[in-house]
Amino acid sequence: MMRRPAALIALCAGLALSTHTMAAELPQRWVSAGGALSEWISALGGEQRLVGVDTTSQHPESLKALPSIGYQRQLSAEGVLSLRPDVLVGTEEMGPPPVLAQIRKAGVRVELFSSKAELRAVEENLKHLGALLGNEKQASELAGDYRQQLEQVHKQVEQAQAGQQAPGVLLLVGHAGAKPMIAGQGTAGDWLLRQAGGRNLAEHQGYKNFSVEALAALNPDVLVFSDRALSGEQALSALLKENPALAASRAVREQRLVSLDPTLLVGGLGPRLPATLHELAGSFYPAAKASLNP
Repeated sequence: MMRRPAALIALCAGLALSTHTMAAELPQRWVSAGGALSEWISALGGEQRLVGVDTTSQHPESLKALPSIGYQRQLSAEGVLSLRPDVLVGTEEMGPPPVLAQIRKAGVRVELFSSKAELRAVEENLKHLGALLGNEKQASELAGDYRQQLEQVHKQVEQAQAGQQAPGVLLLVGHAGAKPMIAGQGTAGDWLLRQAGGRNLAEHQGYKNFSVEALAALNPDVLVFSDRALSGEQALSALLKENPALAASRAVREQRLVSLDPTLLVGGLGPRLPATLHELAGSFYPAAKASLNP
């Protein structure tokens, strides 16, 4: 039996110790504030590390069983610290800032991610999460698959637009039908509409309230609505009851109305969005719906 040189044994021992140390340094108890981030953590196999999530983290269903830290923009230091996390992750939407400062002062890592509606932001977020979870390889694979799915949607939308003009669309986000906000430029809602081949009629930046009259005057071909309190037919009924002038719009007259899960619009672009884009594109281009199915 050959003797291993002492230097080789020392090197192997050093590598083993280094690997063990790196694993120990990875945060084990996570709190996540932001629906899309929580979904990506689950997709990367990190769900077992989550000890708390915010109210926008509704997918996968299993996350609903975790302790809640409240709404991502209105966190309390006590609520987060009571879960004894090693790390709090969230986007720049997370706050308020004094609470984050208090959490940092208590020794908890606060890792910030981008909520920008851009593919590059998704790729950077996945790279960051992969490093924190010690799962860089899967993070890279997920990013590549995401890009591929979006490219597929783009091709299908281009084919559909060869036979139909892009419809004028609005996305309304409300609460039990009251005071809907319209998704303007730079929002996740605007990104969704455009990626699915819609022409967003709202030209303002961010989310903004419109008067019912101004809203009706935009006269969308398709109306996408998202309600934080209601879903489906209940959300639509509440919207039309609170905003009766909408009934005269082309979208309502022709029943081109699409319900959207509000959690898709929070915390950046999440893993469910490519499938949602397929559905939206089918609603925007009904004549080409069969070819738009994934």
